[in-house]
Amino acid sequence: MQNAITILEEEMMGHFVYSMQVSLDLRIEQVPGDNGAGEWLRIDEELHREFNALTQALALMVQGRVYYEVMEEYWPQAREDASLPDFMREYGEIWTAKPKVLVSRTRHSADHNTRVIGGDDAIEQLAALRAGTDGSISVGGAALATQLLRAGLLDELLLCTHPAILGFGRPLFDDYDLPIELDLLEQRSFEQGVTMHRYAIRDVKEASSC
Repeated sequence: MQNAITILEEEMMGHFVYSMQVSLDLRIEQVPGDNGAGEWLRIDEELHREFNALTQALALMVQGRVYYEVMEEYWPQAREDASLPDFMREYGEIWTAKPKVLVSRTRHSADHNTRVIGGDDAIEQLAALRAGTDGSISVGGAALATQLLRAGLLDELLLCTHPAILGFGRPLFDDYDLPIELDLLEQRSFEQGVTMHRYAIRDVKEASSC
């Protein structure tokens, strides 16, 4: 009976998914602060509609402050911007309505269905959030994703790889030089040459304790 309960709890536990646009050499920014707006990105309607569907299916979004403030500045206003195509206005609606958690030491409030957590025990709070959530929880921001990886809490990577080699710029993880073993769960390709790969992170606790 105890085993059955344990299995049920594991099935109901949420999982953190670090979603990011990357180059072939796993860079996420070419210019500091471009935050997904680099010219090397090939985000067309097909790919954007896939993002919309993936975001709609999330149970929750967890984002670091810098990442959140970029999204906060643009997407709520995009909902009613008639100059934008419908799939971008749709994403604005989805992002604004989706439950979100902002992880920040400096902000104490946020709008758009967002609650804020912070302090020295932020990772412990996120661990409790993961345990109490049923479904996928997206992770936005390299710094936050790196902290979760080090804590053994990051479960999956969802990478959209664009056909470009940047050669420099911010990497997928900040200041992380340990091996990470992955299992490929899903892959797709898009007309503009972008490939989407979903990986499970294997043995992250062992890697983070080395």
